[in-house]
Amino acid sequence: MIWATKMRVFIVVLVGVFVGLGFFTFHYAAGLSYFSSDPKACVNCHIMNDEYSSWQKGPHHEAAKCVDCHLPHALIPKLIAKSENGYHHSKGFTFQDFHEPIMIKPKNAHILQENCLRCHGDFVHDIVAGSTTDRDAVLCVHCHRNVGHGVRGN
Repeated sequence: MIWATKMRVFIVVLVGVFVGLGFFTFHYAAGLSYFSSDPKACVNCHIMNDEYSSWQKGPHHEAAKCVDCHLPHALIPKLIAKSENGYHHSKGFTFQDFHEPIMIKPKNAHILQENCLRCHGDFVHDIVAGSTTDRDAVLCVHCHRNVGHGVRGN
């Protein structure tokens, strides 16, 4: 009986510590900012400072925010992508195991390509007609690598 009570107290304290650490970490990492579409949320982590700075000076600054290019526009796919990216970003930041310079994953590159075509499809339809998913497809970033952000002239 006493053992069961001690075990319950231990479990409650352990859960309380984990919940408390979770709330503290979420607050410290400005977790609520990631639910917005504010580009400043992307620079909560120092690794994105160069991308943010160059985006501010780039041609898409007035027309597109980070989420316009890097997330799907439909609600459910957007939430899934935000969750997956949030997990990978928080893991990378916590364990300091991210690649520098930051590199886009294939799934996110596909989202980026779809968003390029969503905005610019009328202009490039003849160039990319049906070839955006082929293994050897010419992706927009092949020629326009730094249009959203990045070192200009590369």
